[in-house]
Parts: sequence; structure tokens; C-alpha cells
Amino acid sequence: MKLYHSIGPNPRLVALFAAAKGLPLPLQEIDIMAGVNRLPDYLAINPTGTTPVLELEDGTRVAETTAICEYLEELNPAPALIGSTAEERAQTRMWWRRVDQMIVQPMTMGFRGAEGLELFRDRVTCYPEVAERCKQATRDGWAWLERHMPAGGYLCGARMTVVDLMLLCFADFGEAVGQPLPAECTRLQQWCAEMRTRAAQLEGQ
Repeated sequence: MKLYHSIGPNPRLVALFAAAKGLPLPLQEIDIMAGVNRLPDYLAINPTGTTPVLELEDGTRVAETTAICEYLEELNPAPALIGSTAEERAQTRMWWRRVDQMIVQPMTMGFRGAEGLELFRDRVTCYPEVAERCKQATRDGWAWLERHMPAGGYLCGARMTVVDLMLLCFADFGEAVGQPLPAECTRLQQWCAEMRTRAAQLEGQ
């Protein structure tokens, strides 16, 4: 297997997920800043032009971070980063969806409509007229998570899951593009510090 990889939170998530499972994934870097992902050769690999893409040994290609992580979990169930029981998987997917709706989607739209507009305006549909509202929605999402994050240190309680890895990737992305984790979210600030240490260990393997 190999991973078509680039800068950005979604490719980083898959790389962290694989590392947490002890799966070595050779990386083929795609220069999205230069627009390589919008050229015919890459569009033949993934017609949406997004990264990452997992290429299997038989040539099958799987795009979309959720699909890739689900596949790797089925292939290598331990350690379980989605869940080892139906109940655990349901809890993980519930928080996965919440984080996607409350943090990932508005943060991404806010970035593409503002700081990232020049990069993205000719690649995807951008909405500069609602960029600030999207950024506010992201801050509201962080505040909601701060109030409702379960006890135990992780979003699913006592176990680290793909949701923690995803949220960390977008927390770091937000920090880099002017949408930092609000300082008043003290529980999440502590969680983020601990997850950054965990991620550094995984990325240093």
C-alpha cells in the first residue's frame, strides 16, 4: 500500500492513524500548493482532486479520510481506534460526526473564504461572504465541545480514537490559519497539549 499525501489536516490524520496502528505507509507527496492535485494525472487517481488517497496492492484506490480509516481499522483491528464493539464504534462515529459538523466544516469554509481565498478561488467553490460567520460557528463548536467533552481525557472517554486525532489535526490547522482553539476552552487546551505530545511521538517513529 501507499498513501498519496500532502500538507493539510486530512492527510496528516490518515498518517497519524496508520502510525498509531503501527502500519508503515509509504508516502507519495502531492504538491497541492502548486496545484498538482488539479492536473489530469492526479485527477485520474482521484477525480475530486483531494488528498489523501490510499492505493492498495492490487491498484484499488480509496479516497476520503473516513473511508481510509475505516478500511485500515478493518484490516488491522488492534489497537482499536474506531472501536472493538458495536457500542464503541457507535460512540466514535457519533463524536466523529459532531466534530466534523461543528469544527471541521465551518473552519474549512471560513479559511477558504478568507485567508485561503486566493489559493482556492479557482479550485473549489468559496464563500467569502460568509467566512466570518463560519469562523464564529467554529468558535461556537469549540465552546460546545468544551462543555460536553466526556470525562476521561479523550472525546470518547478513556480511549483515544480517530476523533481525537482528527480534532488535533484541525486544532493545529486552525492555529496556523488564524482560527486558534479559544483560550477559554481550558479543558480542550489541556487535551490539545497532551494530544500534541502523543502525535509528536507517533510522527517521530
